[in-house]
Amino acid sequence: MPDVGMLQEFLAGGQVDAAVFALRPDYRAMLLAVDGLVPGPSDQASDTLLQAAEATAREALRDRPAEQLPHVAAWREAYRAFGAKPQRTRNSLEALLRRVPSGLPRVNRLTDLYNAVSVLHQIPLGGEDLTRYSGAPRLVRATGTEPFDTAADGIAVLEHPDPGEVAWCDDAGVTCRRWNWRQARRTQLREDTTAALFILDALDPMTDEALHAAADDLVIHLTRLGPDVRAVRRLIAAGTTPDDGD
Repeated sequence: MPDVGMLQEFLAGGQVDAAVFALRPDYRAMLLAVDGLVPGPSDQASDTLLQAAEATAREALRDRPAEQLPHVAAWREAYRAFGAKPQRTRNSLEALLRRVPSGLPRVNRLTDLYNAVSVLHQIPLGGEDLTRYSGAPRLVRATGTEPFDTAADGIAVLEHPDPGEVAWCDDAGVTCRRWNWRQARRTQLREDTTAALFILDALDPMTDEALHAAADDLVIHLTRLGPDVRAVRRLIAAGTTPDDGD
């Protein structure tokens, strides 16, 4: 199990390339490294949280479609800025909101938890197995040569991002394509995940206060997933250095 110092060192290596900030100077990434998690199937607590998220989303969507919610609209603009078509490749928040009418998925208690926080706070939020990373996370404008392991029709395939696409990577390849659209199989959360990296993606009009509130809520719920849960966070924004954060 990593200690707090190792979690801090891992997050200190995280980077957002200047080319990404040139595209969206208002972008902020909240990285949250957590260990001590005890994995398990969906339970009553995770179902209750998902029900609360569904109720909150239904109220938000009562008089307008998902794409008109402020943070969803901002992400659609960001996708268009690097050439993606948001109608075909929806950001993770919009994808979840569109599932609310039929019910959010129940996967396992860790995935259920972060999906619920994503919807409750209207923020794209991804979770990955920290132990399967090769080096630190980096958000880049892809060259198009980086490997991305995914599946098509249940068969493992190797793809590559489009040149100029915004993608999260580590030393082994792409971990999430199109900012927060689709995660790689290599680093996906598993039934035996005990250490995880969560990435919360924010654009204006989401404030730093709202971003920290989402991270606080996530940490509160994560602490119930084991008696020894430890969490370290780092906020990356334009102009920050590896020593910045909290």
